[in-house]
Amino acid sequence: MPHLSVVVPAYNEEERLPRTLARLHEYYEAQPYPYDVTVVSDGSQDRTGQLVKEFAQTHPKFRLIEYMPNHGKGFAVRTGMLAATGDLILFCDADLATPQEETEKLLPHMTAGADIAIGSRPLRESKLEKHQPFLREMFGRMANLAVQLLAVRGIHDTQCGFKLFTRKAAHDIFGRCKLDEFGFDFECLMIAQDLGYRIDEVPIRWLDQEGSKVVLMRDGPRALRDLVKIRAAGRKRRLATNDSRQE
Repeated sequence: MPHLSVVVPAYNEEERLPRTLARLHEYYEAQPYPYDVTVVSDGSQDRTGQLVKEFAQTHPKFRLIEYMPNHGKGFAVRTGMLAATGDLILFCDADLATPQEETEKLLPHMTAGADIAIGSRPLRESKLEKHQPFLREMFGRMANLAVQLLAVRGIHDTQCGFKLFTRKAAHDIFGRCKLDEFGFDFECLMIAQDLGYRIDEVPIRWLDQEGSKVVLMRDGPRALRDLVKIRAAGRKRRLATNDSRQE
């Protein structure tokens, strides 16, 4: 069975982490494949790092990577993905908006030859059991349309925080990623397409969770700026390795 590494970026997640860590342990301990979990604390100023350390003392398959100061979700995911050693590497959000059992929907796509399998909320078979607030959902749809027009064609949902990679694809792609903030999702998929990796979109269950770190009026313009920047950079510059990808 392939070894699965799970990467969880976290910034000031002390309220959610106890429940999240317990659920990850409960779910993956029941699976037939080996696994490990890395939580990347992205400059957290609360007890995020301490909670993971305490949990890892009695759960050796869990570990913490932490650094200061805060760099952004893209930096945290990149750090975790490049440090992961599993045959397959999944990154998922700390809020578990996509229930962890949806992992089993992604795995068959990897067995069938995909290099990347991503959760996708707009697909007809997906089940959005709790929607985002109206304005946030409308913004997400418009943003994804812009992404499809400018960067990642043929992908209906670039921003869902539930993506599975082969180790080769993960290290190849994230070794080239440069965006530190929320635009990293479309950057990594754009690079994946540049490199010719097969990306499968998979319908999932999804439940909106309160406490999102995304601020529309701040992060929306930043993401659009980053989208235009990586599109204008051209394929050659996008595929250049990122020597400053980790501290």
